[in-house]
Amino acid sequence: MMIKKGFDNQRYLEKQTQAILDRMEKFHGKLYLECGGKLLYDYHASRVLPGFDPNVKIEVFKKLKDKIDVIICIYAGDIERKKIRGDFGITYDVDTLKMIDDFSEYGLRVKAVVITRYEEQPSATQFKQLLERRGISVYTHKKTKGYPTDIDLIVSKDGYGANSYIETEREIVIVTGPGPGSGKLATCLSQLYHDYKKGLESGYAK
Repeated sequence: MMIKKGFDNQRYLEKQTQAILDRMEKFHGKLYLECGGKLLYDYHASRVLPGFDPNVKIEVFKKLKDKIDVIICIYAGDIERKKIRGDFGITYDVDTLKMIDDFSEYGLRVKAVVITRYEEQPSATQFKQLLERRGISVYTHKKTKGYPTDIDLIVSKDGYGANSYIETEREIVIVTGPGPGSGKLATCLSQLYHDYKKGLESGYAK
């Protein structure tokens, strides 16, 4: 009996890589690519898509590694509460360290970690210091004033403009995090605001 292929990983690699490059060409600044879900060890997808390689998404980025910088976002409250990933049974801060190592193994450069909605929580501050001792650039962003209803305040120097700009060098910036609510979208929008002020025509995709 001939077995049909349930998921074509090679085709996925080719199509996704080209889609990212096509999207990048639409802008004259950077492309901020928000990535939710699991970039590595996506066993849920492999269960529902027979033949899906749990690491195929990171393989897409590996093909583009010379064009990519990575930003990892983690919510300060999740560090403080010691929130745990259900699949691996590790806390979000430990998972962030693991992600940095995993990206490095694939030749992808983590440019910075952003601690979002930071209010000098003790555990978040300790994690920041740990990262800095390891030579990792760390940025802190407070809760955005006016969010989500006061658009004029949000898109102003007192809203997104109050956040530190995260310096990156390459055309594609992957913005990811250890789980939902990590502040990925807010970080992307903050970067777009600052780029606009610098005269850069950057874009966003998810």
